[in-house]
Amino acid sequence: MNKKQRNALITLLVGAIIWFAPVPEGVTGVAWHLAAVFIATVVGFILQPLPIGAVAFIAITFSTLSGLLKVGDALSGYGNSTIWLIVCAFLYSRGFIKSGLGKRIAFGIIKAIGKSALSLGYAIAFSELIISPATPSATARGGGIMYPIVRSLAGALGSEPNETAKKIGTYLMQVGYHCDAVTCTMFVTSMAGNPLCVALAAKTLGVEITWMGWASAAIVPGLLSLLLVPLVMLKLTKPELVSIPDAKHLAQKELDAMGPMSRSEKYLTVVFLGSLFFWATSGLTHIGATPVAMAAVCVMIIFDVINWKDVLSEKGAWDAMFWMGSLMTLASALAKSGIIKWMANSAGSAISSLGLGWVASALILLLFYTYIHYCFASVTARISALYAAFIAVSVAVGAPPLMTAIIFGIFADVPISLTHYGNGCAPIYYGAGYVSQSEWWKNGFVMTTITTLIYLTIGAAWWKVIGLW
Repeated sequence: MNKKQRNALITLLVGAIIWFAPVPEGVTGVAWHLAAVFIATVVGFILQPLPIGAVAFIAITFSTLSGLLKVGDALSGYGNSTIWLIVCAFLYSRGFIKSGLGKRIAFGIIKAIGKSALSLGYAIAFSELIISPATPSATARGGGIMYPIVRSLAGALGSEPNETAKKIGTYLMQVGYHCDAVTCTMFVTSMAGNPLCVALAAKTLGVEITWMGWASAAIVPGLLSLLLVPLVMLKLTKPELVSIPDAKHLAQKELDAMGPMSRSEKYLTVVFLGSLFFWATSGLTHIGATPVAMAAVCVMIIFDVINWKDVLSEKGAWDAMFWMGSLMTLASALAKSGIIKWMANSAGSAISSLGLGWVASALILLLFYTYIHYCFASVTARISALYAAFIAVSVAVGAPPLMTAIIFGIFADVPISLTHYGNGCAPIYYGAGYVSQSEWWKNGFVMTTITTLIYLTIGAAWWKVIGLW
């Protein structure tokens, strides 16, 4: 038996054990079996007896054949707006690469501050911080704006997927993704799910979370977490190209060789700035991030920045659509089945019965709420399923209502880093091919845990200073 066969057997055994185990009281048989399929799928993602797209598609097919999902429901994930935002982000990146605009921007950044891997890491972090309050879609910000630039930086420094990934590309990709995750925690308007927390807090607890209230609570621990990302990733990914002493000369030489901006670069610049404008003003225009990205791709095709062959050949986009769409279908079905709510209520009742006091009880609930994100492919879905229940239980054991509402809102975003399906931006960075899945999960766990510790120590002290508790 070879490794792939052994991993396939383990995946099937995990699913079969859960499937045939006694169904707990309060859980339907369908919900339990969906949980078995979902957990087996995640195990398959980890062990990879087949490519993850194939594992996900097999899981969806089995769910349909076994009667757990109707065909229309099984395929609904592929029509999810986030999935198409991910696809468009890949095509956006293709435009940056093909036109040369990404390379021009990358060499401009290298010329200005590219003295080392660390300085480039901080350039990415600072850029994320600047645009995050005005970009309510983490997928649009990370995948549509930052990813093409980060990918171009790696390519400009001679680091491509697979063989030369470790030169500096792996480091830059991980910095880009984890910075996107951290900035999601810092502002109500930096992630699409955050306003949902605000609405649920008002409905559940009767408290009002203002934009400034959230930002003031998150700014100190959030900034510290963001500052640590480039340093932590420097340690975890160990880029070969740590110092770039001749960066300015190299960049200027390449820029001179490129000459003036081409027609395609000029068109793409207008498209890029237009996308930024509409993503930033979505609250006023009520135009979602996905339609903006779709329009950008259409304009790029019309003006020949990319062509239809480029669209068809963008394998990363279609691979991400297959596995992420399948996973979102399963995760959504799991949430609708009630088993996630059952787990939350069971955990809340068990913790409340221990009589530990509100600090310890709320802390246990918060950690459970954070690391259960392994079971979700959407932050907004997790908020919808768990946020109201968890803040209600926390307040019931004595936690201050406003502080509870804000902290659980922040911690809706903290575990985005955990997996390569943690939010819509993850498949884009992962799909670049610079980071293996095992490395992604290891780095994600470390970064999530560091961010969690910062928020629960320095953050807690800061919340005391500003009178949040």
